[in-house]
Amino acid sequence: MGQYAIDKTVNEAVGDGGLLVVAQWEAKEGQADRIADILSRFLPEAQREPGAKLFLISRAKDNPAQFLFYELFRDEAAFKAHQESAHFKTYIAGEALPLLAKRERVQYALL
Repeated sequence: MGQYAIDKTVNEAVGDGGLLVVAQWEAKEGQADRIADILSRFLPEAQREPGAKLFLISRAKDNPAQFLFYELFRDEAAFKAHQESAHFKTYIAGEALPLLAKRERVQYALL
């Protein structure tokens, strides 16, 4: 997951607020590398969404079965569009979610 070509500053990304979604995943036993592969294909498409202001995915160093998502969307409509996108339905709903032991998401409003 080394494709973080960010063409704006953090201030530009968060400048107008937005909806922040933080998600934590934990892979089922033996599925972590498979999930990492799925996410490496998903991430560039998610980052190109017009409503995605910032989209980062990381993998825990001490437990490679854990993944952390940090997603900043323009607004609720952009988040909804993200979940309805073909790449979300294919990679996340179709391939990755069945491989998870745990999935948690929290939404935040930027201050």
